[in-house]
Amino acid sequence: MTGVPASAAGGTGRRPAPGAKLGAAAVNQASLWNIANILTMIRLVLVPGFVLLLLADGGYDPVWRAWAWAAFAVAMITDIFDGHLARTYNLVTDFGKIADPIADKAIMGSALICLSWLGDLPWWVTGVILGRELGITLMRFWVIRYGVIPASRGGKLKTLVQGTAVGMYVLALTGPLASLRFWVMAAAVVLTVVTGLDYIRQAVLLRRQGLEAERAAR
Repeated sequence: MTGVPASAAGGTGRRPAPGAKLGAAAVNQASLWNIANILTMIRLVLVPGFVLLLLADGGYDPVWRAWAWAAFAVAMITDIFDGHLARTYNLVTDFGKIADPIADKAIMGSALICLSWLGDLPWWVTGVILGRELGITLMRFWVIRYGVIPASRGGKLKTLVQGTAVGMYVLALTGPLASLRFWVMAAAVVLTVVTGLDYIRQAVLLRRQGLEAERAAR
């Protein structure tokens, strides 16, 4: 018997090193700096840069519009990859859950508003798209106690067509391409409305099932 307590002899009751808690906290904090979140942050930073490029020199210089399109394209590409990386490599964080949809709506919303302000896109188109996005977001919160409405294939197609249409409007296109972008935007508006109605249907059904389950549990 040495009389040395087990904690001092390296037993299970050993006290952690003075900096152990601080180190664990640092590791948890560092987990925020994963590739998915970094891509989301890049997208957020691109928003003001994109607006400045799009509105530079009155908003009608083809060169500045081309640079604005490049910034928009990078934002759309990072939107595709950050969610995929987060789900595939288990990089989902609370920050990503909040920042990712904010970044998505910020870049799309700023593009639509700027294009309408420049007179390139009717305000009603901007109103329909942004109204749908805001409405569906609020509706998701309304039914979140009953479950989560997953993104549908139609919703993903809507996002792709919207991004393509807005990108075509950002570029200073002329001739047949300028006509084509009108029809691409028309398709985007139709998909926006149709998928929005489908999400409303899912939300109503989800809430009804949730209420029925609550009644049955009483």
